[in-house]
Amino acid sequence: MVKLTLIARVTDGLPLVEGLDDGRDVPDADFYKQQVKALFKNLSRGQNEPSRMSIETGPYIFHYIIEGRVCYLTMCDRAYPKKLAFQYLEDLKNEFERVYGNQIETAGRPYAFIKFDTFMQKTKKLYQDTRTQRNIAKLNDELYEVHQIMTRNVQEVLGVGEKLDQVSQMSSRLTSESRIYADKAKDLNRQALIRKWAPVAVVLGVVFLLLWVRNKFW
Repeated sequence: MVKLTLIARVTDGLPLVEGLDDGRDVPDADFYKQQVKALFKNLSRGQNEPSRMSIETGPYIFHYIIEGRVCYLTMCDRAYPKKLAFQYLEDLKNEFERVYGNQIETAGRPYAFIKFDTFMQKTKKLYQDTRTQRNIAKLNDELYEVHQIMTRNVQEVLGVGEKLDQVSQMSSRLTSESRIYADKAKDLNRQALIRKWAPVAVVLGVVFLLLWVRNKFW
């Protein structure tokens, strides 16, 4: 069965739609939603991920498609047919593009198109029972193939993003440390110059003082 469905803008990971009734029968639903948001974050970094992919996570599997800089993602039981999951996402994509296609880039707040949930819930009901004649016909549709769509593990996919975060954090840390070392080097050079020329300055000061006193009183 279809458990969760989310739609997000790929360029910045902004969530555009989330099923209002999704996840009520899923233990730890918030945990899986956090994984989805992490996936969206990875995609927003511009990684060269396939436009269609399946990602295994616990007893479930994420399926997503990316088109028009929008990611349509659903989480299903592992036993749910892959072909139906992607056809469900295709239906959502076609309607979402038709209704909101010219507003996607200008959306400035999360869940700006939450009204789309009505269509999403209605469509999800059509795909829940895999034994209906409609869905059996879709499963037998030889023109729609999903065998070549890659399947990966969620830790493998998110691990890429975590490594990038670590590299970014390390780079920032090294830059910060370099600035600190540069400042310390300047301070040390300044102190060395002071130690080098301070005695000369003192001697010259004493000489000038003596000359001034001599001229003043003698």
